[in-house]
Amino acid sequence: MTDLNDDAAMGFVGVSTGQSSIRKVFPAWARVLGLPSDQLVGFDLPVGASREQYREVVSAIRDDPGLRGALITTHKIGVHDAAGDMFAELDQFAGLCGEISSVSKRGGALIGHAKDPITAGLSIEEFLAPDHFAATGADLLCLGAGGAGTAIAWYLARRDDRPRRIVCTDTDERRLAELVEVLRRGGLDTGGVLTAVADGPADELVAACPEGSLIVNATGLGKDLPGSPLSDEVRWPRNAVVWELNYRGSLEFLHQARAHEESAQLTVVDGWRYFIHGWSQVIAEVFDLELDEETVGELAAAAEAVR
Repeated sequence: MTDLNDDAAMGFVGVSTGQSSIRKVFPAWARVLGLPSDQLVGFDLPVGASREQYREVVSAIRDDPGLRGALITTHKIGVHDAAGDMFAELDQFAGLCGEISSVSKRGGALIGHAKDPITAGLSIEEFLAPDHFAATGADLLCLGAGGAGTAIAWYLARRDDRPRRIVCTDTDERRLAELVEVLRRGGLDTGGVLTAVADGPADELVAACPEGSLIVNATGLGKDLPGSPLSDEVRWPRNAVVWELNYRGSLEFLHQARAHEESAQLTVVDGWRYFIHGWSQVIAEVFDLELDEETVGELAAAAEAVR
């Protein structure tokens, strides 16, 4: 355990932290885990915040003895790019993926972590069979190449059962180039990785996916901003697995998939378990805890009770 105050709390960096479900969940989890505080300190930043804003938030977390660390959502890449030099250490994934999703303090120094690859893997293994892609010859279509999208591509590119193709989209060509570079730096085969700049609905890419493909909304649309990366006229491949990373908000993408769940025989997954794994992994890092499967089950039950 760290040497900070016995009642030290945890920070939360996001766009609208007061609206997050974690506000209800965290006190219940604090009781399960025996945390020193059930309080979260929110830091709200707009999408596309400035370098100065990111550095001010990181400074506030670093200089507050009442904070043991923080979870970062939405701004993971922004914090890394603007304030990465303020950290004494970055873990392997933070350096490789160029994002920071978790901040912890060790001896007063800031340590940056990228938990998305772990969170993505824990979530995917819950809803996707270990031989899914070998059995179906399906693709991954990841709409969004930010921190979460990069982590999903990274995880599946390393999986023994790898997709036939990994297709990633984003509105920013630089993000797509960086995603491919992350895979290359990690020693992964990028031969089957395709990218496309999405300047409108990605309906044609969805329709071109083979049956059984995994189609992910990692854009943030439907949560931080309204909308969907697809139109209502999208044609889903049969037996596709459709994963909406968001768990709150307008959730247009999720509603579009559910409208065709029966007709296209879709498996539709929302972002709730991703939320559970994401937060529990960071809390364990911040408070220097070990989480086993039984404890994660207790956390999931506690979260469901207040959902």
